[in-house]
Amino acid sequence: MHEMSIMESVFDNAYEACKSSGYTTITRIELTFGEMTEISEDSLRFAFDALKEGGPAANAELAINVLAPRSQCLECGAEYDHDRFSVKCPECGSVITKLLQGREMQIDAVEVE
Repeated sequence: MHEMSIMESVFDNAYEACKSSGYTTITRIELTFGEMTEISEDSLRFAFDALKEGGPAANAELAINVLAPRSQCLECGAEYDHDRFSVKCPECGSVITKLLQGREMQIDAVEVE
C-alpha cells in the first residue's frame, strides 16, 4: 500500500510547515491527485487516520480533490477528458496522445492554528 508512504511524506511536509511558521496544530490538509497515479482515495484516508493520531494533526480533517485524466491527441490536436483505461481520441480515433492532467500529487493547503 503505497498510500501509507505517500501520507507519511505529506505529514512530514505539513509538520515542517507548521513548525517553521510557529504554529502547533494542523486542522486541515488539502490534497490533489490525478486518477492516473493509481492512488486509492480510501487507502489514502485510512493512512491519514492512522498516522494523524498523537501528533499535531490529531483532530485534522482531510480534503481530497481527484483530477480526471485529460489528454491531447498528437494527430489532430483535440483535447479531451477520458478514463484511466481508454486514451483513444474521440475526434479521430488515434491512440497517439499526450497526458495533460491526471498524474498530479500535491499538497494544496495546510491549515494551522
